[in-house]
Amino acid sequence: MTILARLTEKSWEPGPPPVERERPSAGTVGMVAYFGVAAVMFSLLVAAYLMRMGLHGGVDHVHDWKPMPDPPLLWINTLVLVASSIAWELARRERLVRAALAGSALGVLFLIGQVLLWKHYQAAGYYLSSNPANAFFYLLTALHGLHIVGGLVAAGRALAAANMRNIALCAVYWHFLLIIWLLLAALLLST
Repeated sequence: MTILARLTEKSWEPGPPPVERERPSAGTVGMVAYFGVAAVMFSLLVAAYLMRMGLHGGVDHVHDWKPMPDPPLLWINTLVLVASSIAWELARRERLVRAALAGSALGVLFLIGQVLLWKHYQAAGYYLSSNPANAFFYLLTALHGLHIVGGLVAAGRALAAANMRNIALCAVYWHFLLIIWLLLAALLLST
């Protein structure tokens, strides 16, 4: 509103009702706050990973850092998570409960793939306590896996109630998990 319009306004005369904006749901606000907390947590872990690895140049004990190899299962799990995110997006856009079920099933498949990846590494002698690189790998992937489990619990509740608004929130959450995973995978593969 311009200054002239405000000066000539007659507040005692009825006018058009004020325009009310739609407020975000409590679930949306909670999810955005959660994203902030999770992003900070993963950022701090990545910072600790990079510092422990010795990228900042001030660490004398980096001789014990032995990176893990990159097995094909890591790439397969990444593709499964991408497919899961696509299914969730279909569920959000097209309001398809079947797509949300597929996204959830692919999330479970991702977790199974992660457990198989851990078993593969342990069979090859890459134990949690072998060196710091291993410990960080298991920590980062376990935390991401716990977030996937949380997403599956929320998805189960949304699907049980057939609540499309919550299914849409689950889709956004799944995209967030995919972004975090892609960043973690890039970090783990590049070091």
